[in-house]
Parts: sequence; structure tokens; C-alpha cells
Amino acid sequence: MRRLWQIAAATFVLDQATKLAVVHWMDLATRGAIEVAPPFLTFRMAWNRGINFGLMAGEAAATKWILVALALGISAWVVRWLARERPGRWAMASGGLLVGGALGNVVDRLLYGAVADFLNMSCCGIENPFSFNVADVAIFMGAVGLILFTGRDKRA
Repeated sequence: MRRLWQIAAATFVLDQATKLAVVHWMDLATRGAIEVAPPFLTFRMAWNRGINFGLMAGEAAATKWILVALALGISAWVVRWLARERPGRWAMASGGLLVGGALGNVVDRLLYGAVADFLNMSCCGIENPFSFNVADVAIFMGAVGLILFTGRDKRA
């Protein structure tokens, strides 16, 4: 479980540090967009009140609290599941990515009422209209890792 908590803490700190640097210190919240390495990387401010790609977005206060509760509930379930199953180190690292990313987005919802997304990547003439953040990448990688590194029959 130590690996899970170490990875979760590192993911959370990296997510919050990048948001602090880009959204506040670089003042992306006011500027709206900063071209870093066009067209491949642009910092483009997006306040996501829903889940991925703005799904379930709503201005109602209940939406925020439902999504906070959902993220905390899923994180608690993952921690409990991994504590009980004791899978290998890659599964624990994957769980840490998922939990750290989820907690990073929970803090955003509590502080701002929405998740601060700012990474926008496009390539090859295809312009991506969506922004994301470090927590989103960690949650995705953690979920894929949990699929890949858990669920094997121990009797085999």
C-alpha cells in the first residue's frame, strides 16, 4: 500500500503545482490561451463543471457535490479493493495514479467549483477543441493500468 500512497501523493502534488503555475502564475485564467509549441501544445483555459469532455456539466450546486462524492467514493473503493487483494507493484502504482488524479480534481471542485483544465494538444491539421490536465492523464493511465495489472486468477 505504500507504493499506492506515494504515487497518489506525487500525482496530486504534480497536478496542483501545474495548475498553480499555469492557471495562476502565468495568469491563464485571465489570458485564456498561451501558445507554448504551436500547434502541438497550447495552454487553453477551460473550467470543466462536468466529467470528461464536459459530460454531466451543470451549474447546479448539486452537480458539484455529486461529482465530488463520486470521485471520493471511487477512490475509497479502489484503495479498499487493492488493500484487500494485494496485487503487484504495477497495480498499486496504477491505483495511486487514479486516486491522486481524482483527489486533485476534487480539490479543484472545492476551490473553484469546477476542474481547471489547460492542456490542449493538436497535431497534423486536426485541431483538438478539448483541454485536460495532469489529473485527467493520471486517472486515465491509472484506470488502464488497473485493467492490465489486476484480475488474474491466482491459481493459474
